[in-house]
Amino acid sequence: MKTRIVILAMLLLAQAARAEDMQMKLPAPRLESAVSIETALHRRRSMRAYADAPLLLVDLAQLLWAAQGVTAANGFRTAPSAGALYPLEVYVLAGNVRDLAAGIYKYHPQGHTLSRVVEGDRRRELMQVALEQSALHDAAAVMLIAAVYERTTAKYGVRGLRYVHMEAGHAAQNVYLQAVALDLGMVAIGAFDDAGVKRVVHLREQEQPLYLLPIGRE
Repeated sequence: MKTRIVILAMLLLAQAARAEDMQMKLPAPRLESAVSIETALHRRRSMRAYADAPLLLVDLAQLLWAAQGVTAANGFRTAPSAGALYPLEVYVLAGNVRDLAAGIYKYHPQGHTLSRVVEGDRRRELMQVALEQSALHDAAAVMLIAAVYERTTAKYGVRGLRYVHMEAGHAAQNVYLQAVALDLGMVAIGAFDDAGVKRVVHLREQEQPLYLLPIGRE
């Protein structure tokens, strides 16, 4: 019996590894737009109501790049990171994204790719573990910023916790400004049940949820 359980566990782990290896290449990020940084700063607002319209995959790719995209051959990213240790992980709960099946995906900055974690639309489940905030259900997609604290605290100790939170703020503001440039609405949400979010999104044990960012058309 124990042997069967061990074999089953090994098969499940192998399936999970294969699923993460099946990464989908995203459209390349654009480095210019008609919206200046000053205009984006002036227009930035938190939007909780969205039109019932799909998000374009090219726009989702741009938002993911804004959050944690690689910008240099040495691995530097769009958001500053203490010691360039990059403790953040970004997930997407896609519900109404053109050319992307509903599901939960993990973003891989190095290859600018997505890998599917879970099939199906999980926005309602996410809303239920986040104080029933309707923006999480109504948005075309929800980005989740999580952190692996140990990547930073291993070098900086307890002070590293502060550095991780600072970095998450940098990344979220990047997404806000990019959303303005794409004529999209979004809001940063921090009120949710941590354990519930981890369960819904299938976060790994060491990944701690920090931000939920519902995004949609205004």
